Amino acid sequence: MSWMSWRTDGRWWKGLSLHGRGVNRRTVLRGLLGGAAVGVGLPMLEAFLNGNGNAYACGGVIPKRFGLFFWGNGNRPERWVPDSDAADWVLSEELAPLLNVQHKISVVSGMSIKHPNVFPHTSGVAGLLTGVAPSSEIEDGAIRAPTIDQIIAAGIGNETIWRSIQTTPTGSSGVSYNGLHSQNPPEASPYALFEQLFGANFNLPGDSAAVDPTLALRQSVLDAVLEDANRLKSQVGRADQLRLEQHMDGIREIETRLARLQEDPPQLDACSMPAAPLADYPDIDGRPQIPAKSRAMCDLLVMAMSCDQTRVFGHYLSDPVSGTLFAGTSAGHHDLTHNESEPQEEVHQVTLQIIQEYAYLLEKMDAVQEGDETLLDNSVVLGCSEVSLGKTHSLDDLPIVLGGSACGRLKTGIHYRSYTAENVSKVMLSLVRAMDIVATSFGEEEAEVTDGLSAIEV
Repeated sequence: MSWMSWRTDGRWWKGLSLHGRGVNRRTVLRGLLGGAAVGVGLPMLEAFLNGNGNAYACGGVIPKRFGLFFWGNGNRPERWVPDSDAADWVLSEELAPLLNVQHKISVVSGMSIKHPNVFPHTSGVAGLLTGVAPSSEIEDGAIRAPTIDQIIAAGIGNETIWRSIQTTPTGSSGVSYNGLHSQNPPEASPYALFEQLFGANFNLPGDSAAVDPTLALRQSVLDAVLEDANRLKSQVGRADQLRLEQHMDGIREIETRLARLQEDPPQLDACSMPAAPLADYPDIDGRPQIPAKSRAMCDLLVMAMSCDQTRVFGHYLSDPVSGTLFAGTSAGHHDLTHNESEPQEEVHQVTLQIIQEYAYLLEKMDAVQEGDETLLDNSVVLGCSEVSLGKTHSLDDLPIVLGGSACGRLKTGIHYRSYTAENVSKVMLSLVRAMDIVATSFGEEEAEVTDGLSAIEV
């Protein structure tokens, strides 16, 4: 049994479907002529426009995006969960920073991870983001399946320079995995992120900048490396073959990225060259400048999506078991969750600081106009942690917020409360499907689901 069955319509039809879903300006009609493949472009169709007929629809020129905003060590559930799930629900204490975007978020509470809580924190990461329990045979506590950001990146990330981007303002190792022994480390420097996204090889839409002459040489080198790797693969055992496959996948991604650098970016009106961040953000009194670094990174992520540099990102404010010193705290976050006396006011203040940064990201995305909608409307950003009450490593009543509607596929402005401790994999399956990825299931064994959470779906 596999943890995920998925495919993208784009891999078969380049966006065309018999039911009209996914038709876009890049769609071509394909066929054979005298044994050779031919392609014919489509005229302007109503399917490319929004409901008013005056702007490109999301999924056409304007793509969908997915983001993961993650923090470790949970929350204080009694101060997180809104008091009501009626139409007039109000934000809780710990969700209060989201007031300006309340109408564009969904709060999901009461969901649970169904795998046993064998490895504190790691069971939560694996159960929430992969639906697959961590390994106890290959390596204790190893994440052994792709996390949701990489499942989605495999579906929608292959048309951009960067399949996905990972960032952290605190030096977090992140929770993005391609599978066993294959983690995607996040960038911890805002300036390095700027250089990566908007350095010498970046071209604004319509620019006629000369193609970097070294790109062709680098592509030739990669071709030779792949040829060697394929030969080596036939000479090693199964375990080494798997390791080589992972390595080759990375090389292929670099090859694709180099090819994208030579293409003219799509004409997206919001795309512009951002200002460079500071070269360094030194710790102050032993504490990282979390808001300053996080906001500089979020500004760059927003512009990277506006310029279609990437359609998938992960922003990791802190790790599970993180000892990060937040402003105004007497000890590291993880230490406080276990040792601060009730009602754990400092833990509560840390959660507020985290949600302030999530709110900043959503508000920045909502300020970017794309046709008649905004970047946030055309995206969904999953805000979550691997546990609820950090003191007990609880896998029940997980903190989950969804920012944006994924182009109208998800409801916003609601609080959905599960009173039966439903499987959190339902939320993940709904998110994958909201990105127009055909998914039959999410998770395996106790965590497997074949239906999403209908209460949040449109």
